Amino acid sequence: MTSSAAAPSPPAIHRVLSCGFAAVKGTTHVARAAVVLDAHGAVGDRELCVVDVAGRRVLKTVHHPALLGVVAERADDALRLVMPDGAVVGGPTPPTGERLTCDYWGRPAELELLDGPHAAALSALLGRPVRLAAARRGVVIFGGEGITMVGTASLRDLGERAGHQGLVEQAARFRATFVVETRTPYEEEGWLGREVAVGDAVVRVGVGVPRCAIIDRHPGTGAKDGTLLRTLVGYRPRNGAGEPVFGVYAQVVTPGVVTPG
Repeated sequence: MTSSAAAPSPPAIHRVLSCGFAAVKGTTHVARAAVVLDAHGAVGDRELCVVDVAGRRVLKTVHHPALLGVVAERADDALRLVMPDGAVVGGPTPPTGERLTCDYWGRPAELELLDGPHAAALSALLGRPVRLAAARRGVVIFGGEGITMVGTASLRDLGERAGHQGLVEQAARFRATFVVETRTPYEEEGWLGREVAVGDAVVRVGVGVPRCAIIDRHPGTGAKDGTLLRTLVGYRPRNGAGEPVFGVYAQVVTPGVVTPG
């Protein structure tokens, strides 16, 4: 007769300080009361994007930082945008039936164009004709990984090095799905390959997240207000493209709900 012991539970993250995502790629990273994780990542995360139809390109935040001043909230098939001047543009986003392939960081992104009043407002903001489009989950997420995490100790260390105080409170500029409490700077990088419990979910931690100049932009306005990237370049490991890494990717192993605290 054989006996089997129950598999040990994955170690838990100390505490999730905050969680969030943007419903429309490039817009304000919105703090959430809870995030639902499924096999693809955070439900509702960057399922919509802004595209230059003529150029067949998904607009990148680093090239169009004005998008950071737009707050997007989606409910079912309706989308509500709060523009930088406070104007509210809302309404349904029915598919037009038009499909196109756009470039996104050198890889093809299959998209479906959407109707509604949002394209006109975004075009006026950006000073060029753009359209709103729907993407399959993960298609317009840089790196293709479902979620990202960054530790509070890492944020404090970077803030001290860069002379940028309050970086934990401004963690939205790193657009991480989860900000987790840590005791040691870059502790999260030591979780590589491990499965860890986050709320009701379990995730497997991956490699570091490469960073670009968007972290030097205010997360709510898009105005340039820092030199964080230069600081990271001076002391952090870099990927093959020379980009410094900060925070980690993760993939969902067991779906669940994550709430701060």
